[in-house]
Amino acid sequence: MDLKVPIAITVEQSDELANATALLDLASGEIQRVEYLDWDVAQRGLPWDSSDYEFTSGTLTHAGKDVEFSVQLNKTTGQFSVSATELLEIKLKAAQLFAGLSGADVLASATARKH
Repeated sequence: MDLKVPIAITVEQSDELANATALLDLASGEIQRVEYLDWDVAQRGLPWDSSDYEFTSGTLTHAGKDVEFSVQLNKTTGQFSVSATELLEIKLKAAQLFAGLSGADVLASATARKH
């Protein structure tokens, strides 16, 4: 089962934003296939490598509804990811917004599957 969903990423600097698309693996929290939309990496370098880099955020969108979340960056490897806690929150918010389920419904369903 493929658990990768398309997301938007925003890398924020003091005076500028770099937008990208990517895939979020809902099983591991890893973010792959980052493609910048308005940033020429060959010419300008990586947007998070700038001295005025502030933070990175992500957005999962479905049917006009958004779930926003914090994105972690490993500056040594350049790998984007979300923490386990953030990943759980993304899943709960997505279920609430996209499927009309409450957080309790999602947890009950997950617990029922384990038994």
